[in-house]
Amino acid sequence: MDTLSYKTKYLNKATVKKEWVVVDATNQPVGRICSRIALLLRGKNKPGYTPFVDCGDNVIVINAEKVRFTGSKLQGKIYEHHTHFPGGLRMATPAQLLDRKPISIIEMGVRGMLPKNKLGDRLYRNLHVYA
Repeated sequence: MDTLSYKTKYLNKATVKKEWVVVDATNQPVGRICSRIALLLRGKNKPGYTPFVDCGDNVIVINAEKVRFTGSKLQGKIYEHHTHFPGGLRMATPAQLLDRKPISIIEMGVRGMLPKNKLGDRLYRNLHVYA
């Protein structure tokens, strides 16, 4: 029996074929579009997916300000961040964020779905969001 036929073939930086994918966020629910983008960035849609290699595509998201929130999330959901100063908790609703920084909604959603390590940082650099 040939033992070489049982070896798993892993991709590396030299053998990965990266492409550019354009995603239109018009009238798409936030969570569904973010999970699809995270899947493309990770490379899980490719047959040669390797968990520890950046084998995903470069993703361009257009029309980020036209994204849709279902139910009462536009006023009821709260995004929080802290400035790391005493009393520095900042809160905003999606309606306020869409007025001020519409691209941050997609960026925060995708960032939370990527790995929390150096690979996740590299994958996040392949995301380009435009209002």
